[in-house]
Amino acid sequence: MLNTPKYLALVATLLTPVCWAEVVDATDTTETSLDVAIETKKPDVDTVETLRLKRSENWGIAATLRSAGVPYAEGGSANVSSFVPMMFYQDEAFFINGTEGGIRLWEEDEWRVNAILRMRFIDLPTAVQNDIGGDTGDFGFQLKRQLGDGWYADLDVLSDKDYRFHSVATLGKTIHTEDFDLDATVSARYKDADFNSFYYGLSEYRNEGVHIGAGVDLKAGMKGRYHVYSNLYLVGAAYATYFDKNVRHAATIDKNWQGEVFAGFGFFNDHKRDGEREISTRPYWRLAYGWATPSNIGEIIAGGTEKDPYGNTLTSVFYGHPLTDSLFGVPLDIYLTPGVVWHWSSEVQASSAEFVMAIKAYYTFDWPTEWRIGAAEGLSYVNNITYVESSEMERKGYEPSHLLNYIDLSVDVNVGDLIGQKKLNNLWLGYSIHHRSAIFEKASQFGRIKGGSNYNTIYLQMDF
Repeated sequence: MLNTPKYLALVATLLTPVCWAEVVDATDTTETSLDVAIETKKPDVDTVETLRLKRSENWGIAATLRSAGVPYAEGGSANVSSFVPMMFYQDEAFFINGTEGGIRLWEEDEWRVNAILRMRFIDLPTAVQNDIGGDTGDFGFQLKRQLGDGWYADLDVLSDKDYRFHSVATLGKTIHTEDFDLDATVSARYKDADFNSFYYGLSEYRNEGVHIGAGVDLKAGMKGRYHVYSNLYLVGAAYATYFDKNVRHAATIDKNWQGEVFAGFGFFNDHKRDGEREISTRPYWRLAYGWATPSNIGEIIAGGTEKDPYGNTLTSVFYGHPLTDSLFGVPLDIYLTPGVVWHWSSEVQASSAEFVMAIKAYYTFDWPTEWRIGAAEGLSYVNNITYVESSEMERKGYEPSHLLNYIDLSVDVNVGDLIGQKKLNNLWLGYSIHHRSAIFEKASQFGRIKGGSNYNTIYLQMDF
């Protein structure tokens, strides 16, 4: 039976990708993740000790560049590129695989049913992506069956936030060697008329948008990762999609097919060290309170923080789920860290919830007491755009995005070591920068904007 912290992590995993439905696409990446990782064995009992001794398998973080053809007749651009950060995690309850996440609802023998949320890219020309929208996300269910010898079959039934449906049937083959993992797939995707009209006919974007009937696309390709050294891997993928007849003949489309490639690198568990091992990293809870600032992250680090004239604040709670205690042989505590943030109302904004999923690393040192510096990378989704963020977007002429990249930079001191009380050695007092940004117009999933928001926060973090 799962414990409370893991359920919180699970809920945050589901809530974070829901934001993908706020932001639009025409190409289903069908798990652009490297979900060829080894299946996690279920422990008999989930306790705090189980978490403390959690084996360091099936996690990773990657930076990739995606380039895809633009199938639309207007725009004057043949290709569009985007920077796509990815996270990976898998256990007996839920998973994050690059551009999708989900929970395992049922599993028996070679059968499995998942509830999934998956990002989808809308490959409009770069110049119009902020005006029309970024990328979007789909939610639904997946039936998976292992066929033996690396073969598997999936059936996905998905919808966007406005209930435009599509379904994907996939046949795949995974190959594992000492140095690389590959996953080759062929799939057929049925799209209803509303889906085709909205995403390919641009029926609600422009006056010249058209109605397109339902149809079936065909897609084939391969993804994989190559082990370079220790925790460093090269990652990549390539796919080709042949559009259905109705899309090919639409006035808004001038291509019969579309290609897409991913290339990048990532840090993963070293698969040459598979197996359970004890780790020193302990799970934690973190409670923080923060103040908004119009200063950018560089100015904050340099000590030039400007006060927000409206005094906007936030309160956050984060859970840290231990992954490993080393990277490249260096003692680093690595965590999967979901969080819930509450932005308090003020005279210029209503209250709003924010959901975060990130991977964070801590490095501990003595000077002269025990200190840690930390850095996290992930995704953040906010229900209502905050004032400090919306005012910057308005000033720069951008449409804001609910989904943005998340960074957390922190420094903390061990309270027990500081005051000489060993019973408080599991308590840390710290400062962090809560940062949302869109990666300098390089990410279509964030709406091709530049800027974001920053909060200076003070926190207490308790290991358990």
